[in-house]
Amino acid sequence: MSAGIKTPFVRFTQDACLGGEGHVAHQINNVPYKCCCGGGSFNITNYSPLVRNYHHQQLWKPKKKSKFESKSNRRSSRTVVVVVIVVGSLLKPESPPQQQKSSPMNKRVFTFGKGRSEGNKGMKSLLGGKGANLAEMASIGLSVPPGLTISTEACQEYQMNGKSLAQGLWEEVLEGLERIERDMGASLGDPSNPLLLSVRSGAAISMPGMMDTVLNLGLNDEVVAGLASKSGERFAYDSYRRFLDMFGNVVMDISHSLFEERLQKLKESKGVELDTDLNASDLKDLVEQYKKVYLAAKGEEFPSDPRKQLLLAIQAVFNSWDSPRAIKYRSINQITGLRGTAVNIQCMVFGNMGNTSGTGVLFTRNPSTGEKKLYGEFLINAQGEDVVAGIRTPEDLEVMNQCMPEAYKELEENCKILENQYKDMMDIEFTVQENRLWMLQCRSGKRTGKGAIKIAVDMVQEGLVTTSYAIKMVEPQHLDQLLHPQFEDPSSYKDKVIAHGLPASPGAAVGQIVFSADDAEAWHAQGKSVILVRAETSPEDIGGMHAASGILTARGGMTSHAAVVARGWGKCCVSGCSNVRINDNDKIAIIGDKMLKEGDWLSLNGSTGEVIMGKQTLCPPALSADLETFLSWVDKIRRLKVMANADTPADAQTARNNGAEGIGLCRTEHMFFASDERIKAVRQMIMAATLEQRKAALDLLLPYQRSDFEGIFRAMDGLPVTIRLLDPPLHEFLPEGDIEQIVRELTSYTDMTEDEILSRVEKLSEVNPMLGFRGCRLGISYPELTEMQARAIFQAAINMMNHGFKVFPEIMVPLVGTPQELEHQASLIRDVAEKVFSEMGTSIGYKIGTMIEIPRAALVADEIAEQVEFFSFGTNDLTQMTFGYSRDDVGKFLPIYLSKGILQHDPFEVLDQRGVGQLIKIATERGRAARPSLKVGICGEHGGEPSSVAFFAETGLDYVSCSPFRVPIARLAAAQVAVS
Repeated sequence: MSAGIKTPFVRFTQDACLGGEGHVAHQINNVPYKCCCGGGSFNITNYSPLVRNYHHQQLWKPKKKSKFESKSNRRSSRTVVVVVIVVGSLLKPESPPQQQKSSPMNKRVFTFGKGRSEGNKGMKSLLGGKGANLAEMASIGLSVPPGLTISTEACQEYQMNGKSLAQGLWEEVLEGLERIERDMGASLGDPSNPLLLSVRSGAAISMPGMMDTVLNLGLNDEVVAGLASKSGERFAYDSYRRFLDMFGNVVMDISHSLFEERLQKLKESKGVELDTDLNASDLKDLVEQYKKVYLAAKGEEFPSDPRKQLLLAIQAVFNSWDSPRAIKYRSINQITGLRGTAVNIQCMVFGNMGNTSGTGVLFTRNPSTGEKKLYGEFLINAQGEDVVAGIRTPEDLEVMNQCMPEAYKELEENCKILENQYKDMMDIEFTVQENRLWMLQCRSGKRTGKGAIKIAVDMVQEGLVTTSYAIKMVEPQHLDQLLHPQFEDPSSYKDKVIAHGLPASPGAAVGQIVFSADDAEAWHAQGKSVILVRAETSPEDIGGMHAASGILTARGGMTSHAAVVARGWGKCCVSGCSNVRINDNDKIAIIGDKMLKEGDWLSLNGSTGEVIMGKQTLCPPALSADLETFLSWVDKIRRLKVMANADTPADAQTARNNGAEGIGLCRTEHMFFASDERIKAVRQMIMAATLEQRKAALDLLLPYQRSDFEGIFRAMDGLPVTIRLLDPPLHEFLPEGDIEQIVRELTSYTDMTEDEILSRVEKLSEVNPMLGFRGCRLGISYPELTEMQARAIFQAAINMMNHGFKVFPEIMVPLVGTPQELEHQASLIRDVAEKVFSEMGTSIGYKIGTMIEIPRAALVADEIAEQVEFFSFGTNDLTQMTFGYSRDDVGKFLPIYLSKGILQHDPFEVLDQRGVGQLIKIATERGRAARPSLKVGICGEHGGEPSSVAFFAETGLDYVSCSPFRVPIARLAAAQVAVS
């Protein structure tokens, strides 16, 4: 009997005593009980009495203190009445443990093996991605080493319990372990027939390199001797030294470098380069050295009890969920809402048992190009993490085909099975033990933008997926990668190529060399483009890798940490560049025959693996035929229109080339900065003391504006163009840092003195200019400004119409907060239209609309809608005014808010749906109630952010407008909403 539990007397009624096979004796506080005649079963927890008949999967809850009954006692429905009489004390511990309550109904340990599993691929949130996929592979009959998965809920309970395992979990793990032992015919800790285990983490969303692995768990001095007698001394002690290193580092937080130091010294003393060149005697010596490292670091002997090793490893995996690097990775990738990580415990299979064994990683298609061909790497006589850790530079997968043809043939067949099962390109880890293939992991493979498009298009053409499914396979950031720069002329730098590595992640990057992740982050914060140069990257380098424009490593292959992470982010990466030697202390690198120091310029070609001296010229990439095919599917499915923010004819043409269906925002003020003559005229207008002076300056600006509008109308032939009237405060045309130069210039081409100019500048200065004299307030104060812009728009439209172009101008009044402001400006615009039409002898259709960017405007949208034909939400200003955050000053505190979790996202990048989003909904509903035909869209930066686009589509907006290069991303995001 367990300590703290008083023995009760328990009696079941005869109706409950169905007995027979299938009835299991369940437990109270881990003590088994049966009814008096041997049948039935029940379970009463420490915290609330429950009776459960597992054979019939029926649960009873108490109606009275000591009586439990089902909802029906009809035997025909196979329910039963159970009466439990507890004589003596209630079943309570004398001192209840301070732990999270855990119902026995919540299964937390799920076992699997070839042809059977208690989970499937649909259980990612519970089993993590790795555990769910192991269960799936097992259930479809692939050779998966037997194992068990501890659920993510158990991790969540662990965190809530003050970092201790929930009650009963350890016992569940041991029950699962017994199943593994039966499957393998071996036992954990048995020297004569040892079972060794791997322990891996696995969250619902793949996080490469974030959580660590322990291999060969279960070894100690007695077990390694038994293993040596069965499998040879070299293999046994190689496995043992690996385990000591991994366990010490991952579980006990001892620096890996302390173990690596001993290994390097041993290899140097033996005159060998590779780990595989060490013999059994060398490895025995290394094991003893590793034990001393452990003792020195922890002040205690290495734990020899395999079950204690397992318990500590499970706790370490759970603890790693909250490690700084895991938190940073989730923050960078905006991963939220997960319960925790699962723990996957499997029996070990060994790739380090000689030349008939090995380990590898592959993608079922090329993740960089999308080509339909197995793409991966293989190491003979190696184990587990050797390939991805970059410890040895691996061989191409073709090596496996040559030396292990039967295992390779089975692997090819498994890849076909998995692609058909998952309808996706897969990333697979496998081991061959003495010519027998074992599948260790599968998951959806990370890919580049180019690869993602080709894979999606090819799978549709192969009949594997539908176009709707293919649209969901491509992520918005994949399209973003396709728009990243390439080198303008690769032939021009051939004489500057100083080294070649592996083309780990395509694209081009140019930057200044740094040698540490911290320096990369610091230099990036100063606005510098950097190339991070490392011997190899590790999860601790995540922040610097994200900050860098490109990554160069001396070691590691195409599936190393650097390669996988870089591809996921669309970063240019060249890995495994063996003729790069790095001195971190002196901050220098010898690359080929060149010595480079920190701050020197370097260029990388991630598509070819070239490392190039100096700064090379970059250019935008060309779009492929596959992308055009893919985007044609996108456009057929989506309902939300996608327009672009463009201020010049060149921008407008780029937008059209990228699939924009019009211009959703043309900012007229940007045209004023196009030349010195224009900015002079603007400043004359600002300085004007009289109406006549102001009109004279505006007359100078009118032809510039008209010419620009003509260019934009030409580029957008047949598509609508929304032109926003002057919006920014006038002080922006008189930057404070240039005021002395501006004063000198103004005195040279105006009649004003320096004192008069400075006095005028002083009057224009504002305490809070973003809430001051700007937008429609300018047009109301200076009606001639609105009149000039309207005249330029109508004249340009009619001119282009007369040249055979189809023109659809839409004039947008900014920063409106009251219907009266809008009425004033709309009346002016209509008056100008009539005058221009009369003067030019023809007319043209046009629309007047307004930006909704003041919260009050959103709340009185029904009144505003009576004046206009369209709304466009200016989400940048609407966010600023709703939060009360100044965009110019938010950088001082926003990073702190994000790091502390006060905000999940930067609200100027990702729409705040709970606040700003609700204002958008209110305004849309009220505006359309007043004017059902009202066109509604948005033109802030959020128009190209995928989750924001999804919200706009669900809210019923007609269009989004974003920068020209984000148009394809918005098109895809809109289509994905339509097919979801």
